[in-house]
Amino acid sequence: MTVHFIGAGPGAADLLTVRAVELLRSSPVCLYAGTYLDPDVLAHCAPGAELIDTQHLDIEQITAHLSRAHAAGHDVARLCSGDPSLYSALTEQTRRLDALGIPWDVTPGVPAYAAAAALLGTELTVPELVQSVVLTRTQARSTAMPASEALSSFARTRATLVLHLAITRIRPLAEELVAEYGADCPVAVVYRASQPDQLVLRGTLTDIADQVESAALRRAAVILIGPALTPTPHCAGSHLYDPARARM
Repeated sequence: MTVHFIGAGPGAADLLTVRAVELLRSSPVCLYAGTYLDPDVLAHCAPGAELIDTQHLDIEQITAHLSRAHAAGHDVARLCSGDPSLYSALTEQTRRLDALGIPWDVTPGVPAYAAAAALLGTELTVPELVQSVVLTRTQARSTAMPASEALSSFARTRATLVLHLAITRIRPLAEELVAEYGADCPVAVVYRASQPDQLVLRGTLTDIADQVESAALRRAAVILIGPALTPTPHCAGSHLYDPARARM
């Protein structure tokens, strides 16, 4: 048997990859993060599959379920919200599986920030304005951030900044970022992108906290910050598509 770590995407049942759907259909056991998934995603599972919501389980309880399935010879679909490469606890789970001799693989998914950008209709990299995207989080009731990854350090790059797991700290974060980005820097908050209750808030570092608090958002939202969110008509075009570029 194999434990398949599968990126479930931002939540919509039709934003999984073909490979992800095939693995869900063929796995007798599915562990999923119920906090962030639209229930329709589970419709891809085989009839009679054992469905286990992990939102109230700790890492040892999750490992026990995976080990039990292994002993029974059952493949497991381990659904992760977004893409497993970002904030999915993949490393701590696979480390335990390796110690138990349980094979595993990874199927990527649509990350939440990409779904948010799609909903906004926004390119996060604009020629001669912004060419980098920083994906990060902040510390509240969570694992400490490395000292070298202070938010102020990232802000100095003026790259497009995408904050995960930070919505409850939107006010102090916005105040901190004003020094580098300016008070009128555009900000977008996207809650549950691609799901039926999705919500988009647009503003600036000055007023976005008021909007978030008014909407009572507490989780499942990404924050996007930077000038690429509202590029001016005078931004340079891409060299790749420049009519003057020599082509083979």
